[in-house]
Amino acid sequence: MKRYLYNLATDKEKGFFAFLAKLLLLLASFIYGLLIRGLILFFSFKPARLNCRIISIGNITLGGTGKTSLVEFISHYLRDKGHRIAVLSRGYKKIDGEIGDEPAMLLKHLGDIPVIVDKDRVRAAKRAIKEYGVDTVILDDGLQQWRLKKDLEIVTVSAAQGLGNRHMLPRGILREPLCALRRADIFVLTKTGFTGDLKVIKSDLNKINPTAQILESTHVPLGFYAIDKPEELWKPDYLKAKPVALFSGIGEPEAFSGLMRSLHVRIGLELRFSDHHNYSAEELADICAKAGKAGLGIIVTTVKDASRLSDADIGIFKKYKLLVLRIALKITKNEGQLITRLLSLYSL
Repeated sequence: MKRYLYNLATDKEKGFFAFLAKLLLLLASFIYGLLIRGLILFFSFKPARLNCRIISIGNITLGGTGKTSLVEFISHYLRDKGHRIAVLSRGYKKIDGEIGDEPAMLLKHLGDIPVIVDKDRVRAAKRAIKEYGVDTVILDDGLQQWRLKKDLEIVTVSAAQGLGNRHMLPRGILREPLCALRRADIFVLTKTGFTGDLKVIKSDLNKINPTAQILESTHVPLGFYAIDKPEELWKPDYLKAKPVALFSGIGEPEAFSGLMRSLHVRIGLELRFSDHHNYSAEELADICAKAGKAGLGIIVTTVKDASRLSDADIGIFKKYKLLVLRIALKITKNEGQLITRLLSLYSL
């Protein structure tokens, strides 16, 4: 059902019954839009001001736009410049009482930078200042955090999906009205390697917010590691010409398989699940069974998916080589503008 609704929201479903369903979803979108506008007015009336710099990195659409990779990029840069950083995350979809997949990824990749998981970002920011003495907090998925006065609003937009059909949930993929993009200081177009023409989406963003800077970025593969040995990273060409099975539960699985193809990997089987999917033991066993039936001894997944697998889950793959693709965000156009804007926060 979740996949069907998403296909309706992205206009992948066609036909008479889909048309009727879209009409009902359009009505629901109107109601949702009224509710969101009311919440924005209420929480934005008197936002909290805190004694640190607040950088928000978020998106306006459903699906993966690469914001967590950008959080890593900016966190590392500012830390290397001598700033005391903390990342605040909501911790979407906690698993067995543990933190969600995205903060788990951040904890693994950020090293000594604290990651605080709390749906109340004001409380989390105050904790970061008190316990860690930070001068900067970075809000992962922060665009909809209207209660905080921000120093920099960065919005990631997937070049592959753009702004969708411009409708709000559930008829479209927008989490806020498009006018919310007027709050942005910087737009970062992500996953630009999977589309050739960026003119349309740039034009759309310029019309909505002509003063915001527009950067371009892509995700580059760093290599592969065995899921039980993340410290041993093999080169990106490790699987060149080898047949593999893929499975993922992310916002844009096309980007994952696209990266694998760019590495000249032979994809013999690909299994896709919904974003943030919590795998059951039965589903993992089924993945193995399908890979075995296809004669594939290597199974590859994403870092985000790997963070959701327990030791018991990993044990299900004991007859297979389970590898994880490690990626990083690379700014390909106007990186200097981002750096200048970041450093200017500390000259005020």
